[in-house]
Amino acid sequence: MAESRRRRRRTAIAAAVAAVGLTAGLTTGCDAVNKALDCVQTADAIADSVTELQQAVESASNDPTQLEESLDSIDKNLDKIGDKTDNADVDKAVDDLTTAVDNVRTAVKNGDETPDLSPVVDAAGELTKVCTP
Repeated sequence: MAESRRRRRRTAIAAAVAAVGLTAGLTTGCDAVNKALDCVQTADAIADSVTELQQAVESASNDPTQLEESLDSIDKNLDKIGDKTDNADVDKAVDDLTTAVDNVRTAVKNGDETPDLSPVVDAAGELTKVCTP
């Protein structure tokens, strides 16, 4: 009878350890999925901001503030991604897009009414690619 109790106790302990391990694994997996979803959602928002930026450049003579607002929107979303990821590829894509946005901002401040947006578009595309799970 004592052997039977020990066996049940071992089985219960093994089951508890397995449950804790499984829960930890699932939580870690969920965190990774949540981070990936956050990255995708924010990358999508950045893509929208890049589209708005392109439209703002086209209509800069009508409303120059739209250009600055679009650049600010991209910066804000880049900060969100940067805060939520520890992925080296995502970090590089964020850095590249930040540099491209800074270059456009500098060009506009220097009087360029039609800055080259292709580096921004390319960097946004790369960010979207690395954020896709």
